[in-house]
Amino acid sequence: MNHEPFARASSQELDSILGVQFKVLDDGFVRVVDYMGSDASIVQAARVSYGAGTKAVHEDKGLIRYLMRHRHTTPFEMCEIKLHIRVPMDCWRQWIRHRTASVNEYSTRYSLAIDRAQRTEATDWRSQSIGNRQGSSVQLPSSVGVDLTTKELALHTLAREVYEERIKQGVAREQARKDLPLATYTEAYWKIDLHNLLHFLALRMDAHAQHEIRQYATAIGSEFVKRWCPLTWSAFVDYRLEATTLSKLESLILKALVSGNSAEALHLATDAGLVRPDGSLPRSREREDLEKTLTSFGLSQPWRTGNTND
Repeated sequence: MNHEPFARASSQELDSILGVQFKVLDDGFVRVVDYMGSDASIVQAARVSYGAGTKAVHEDKGLIRYLMRHRHTTPFEMCEIKLHIRVPMDCWRQWIRHRTASVNEYSTRYSLAIDRAQRTEATDWRSQSIGNRQGSSVQLPSSVGVDLTTKELALHTLAREVYEERIKQGVAREQARKDLPLATYTEAYWKIDLHNLLHFLALRMDAHAQHEIRQYATAIGSEFVKRWCPLTWSAFVDYRLEATTLSKLESLILKALVSGNSAEALHLATDAGLVRPDGSLPRSREREDLEKTLTSFGLSQPWRTGNTND
């Protein structure tokens, strides 16, 4: 039997905030309950034949960045984290779609529903996005929001009163809860490995994600993962969160524009259906994403000259 000394991989930064609640929204929170592994665990898994401390920190950083850059995901699965979260049910519906976690949620069949519902400030009501059917756009005027917030509070209050009256009358909890609003908070323990957590963060920290779940994802990433695995977090930000990924078509168009060949770029976009043969522009999420990328590089779009969307 091997009795060589063994030290559990840990993070002093994360240890210092174990159990500490980080407030999200008006009454939500996230906190770390437990975790396993660290940057060192990722390195050890990648260099399975090496012992701890056999490489310099800068080499560990280089290896982790290589793994992230080339999407070698298994070493990141060596780390796990367990969170305790309080989140509105409508937000939780999106969260629970990430099926790569182990979950145990607060039961409103066994216990009374949490007496908290997410409230919306008068300045926080958002309009429906025109270009994105599942997203929101700019804030509505506060003059509109005041009335919406007042009615929201009345609705929440009535729903809670009806729920509590049903409980007093002896209605089963599983039935009494059915008219509670989706704004009602629920709680859950959520355990996930680092690879799948990073995928969750890449989607839910994105600007296209719903504002509410983005607040939770940002807290988890910037408060927990950054402390827990700083080398991995840095690589994740560089290669995924703030990176620009180009398709073959986008690469060709970008190359044409950089070389000053606007006509070729326009031909490529037209041939791909991003621009109509007559020069008009159909609605195209792909072209809109491409235009954002080109703008970030300081490049103009030749199909935009004198054109407007249909």
